[in-house]
Amino acid sequence: MSQHPATQPTPSQIRRWRQYVADEAAEGAIYRALAEKKTGQERQILLGLAEAESRHEEYWRAKLGEHDRPVRPSLRRSFLRVLAARFGSVFVLALAQRAESSTPYAKDEDATPQMAADEQVHEEVVRALATAGRAQLSGNFRAAVFGANDGLVSNLALVMGIGATGVSSGMVLFSGIAGLLAGALSMAAGEYVSVRSQRELLTASRPTQVTLTAAKHLDLDANELVLIYKARGMSDEDAEHRAAERMGLFTCDCNPSFSLNPEERSEELENEHEELGSATGAATSSFLMFASGAVIPILPYIFGMTGIAAIVTSVVLVGIALMITGGIVGLLSGASPLKRGLRQLAIGWGAAAVTYCLGLLFGTNVA
Repeated sequence: MSQHPATQPTPSQIRRWRQYVADEAAEGAIYRALAEKKTGQERQILLGLAEAESRHEEYWRAKLGEHDRPVRPSLRRSFLRVLAARFGSVFVLALAQRAESSTPYAKDEDATPQMAADEQVHEEVVRALATAGRAQLSGNFRAAVFGANDGLVSNLALVMGIGATGVSSGMVLFSGIAGLLAGALSMAAGEYVSVRSQRELLTASRPTQVTLTAAKHLDLDANELVLIYKARGMSDEDAEHRAAERMGLFTCDCNPSFSLNPEERSEELENEHEELGSATGAATSSFLMFASGAVIPILPYIFGMTGIAAIVTSVVLVGIALMITGGIVGLLSGASPLKRGLRQLAIGWGAAAVTYCLGLLFGTNVA
């Protein structure tokens, strides 16, 4: 893919190509660092991505020729490289996916169509690699993030509403603590019941070993084993043949894929449950994260602040926390962390503003 320019590149092209070289080298290093922490096919995929980035790097070096000079990679890629070397987690893959999706090659006439297509494919590959990690986080992590966000928004709204009525700071603090405990316990109970119920529904949907124990007692002329196998999705012919095997009329296991292996099915069931997370884990995460979020709005009151100063400080602290939780959700979903953070901020501050206005109105009416 090497290509030398027919004419001397412009200063703008030189600067841009040098940055491309640095970024491609950094991305290749990121994938190699991730590959060191993996095995099997995933390792080979990451090394394949690193090799592709090296090809792109060589393309730009060839175009630069005598103008090739080392420059620093972009801040994002430098940060990614550090994370990849230290952690190698789904967060790194999510950031890498975001970096691949923002490639400038599609609009750069100096890049080949193949390179632009490569970057699009790379994003899809990284997205697939991150899927397993996202699935593992989607249960307990979902409960933790949204628990923290609910704690932030609900207790800020409560504190703002109570504080606007003009009551003492001690009353605001007491209300905030009560809101923290009530909300955390409610979130934990709700998550436990929700996840437990989902897991029980999944378990109830899995086939049992009744065909092994009941077959010898069934009526040969009214063989209801056939109904079981049909209900599991077998054709009429396959169901009748499998039932005959269970009744001992055939000695062969003609289609082992129809067999129900307890260990394999147990492992399959666990995989299905994995995305939900455990009921206890989800409840604990919800309680702790709601409480950790709900404590932030009352921190100014805990440290003795009063009046408008306490309210403003609470709003600022919660705003920072909302930006962080929104950014994490955006990062893991492959979306813009800034946009997700701003969305969380607008929702949280909007709810707090409504309750503050209601508190002012209520306080005025009481007065």
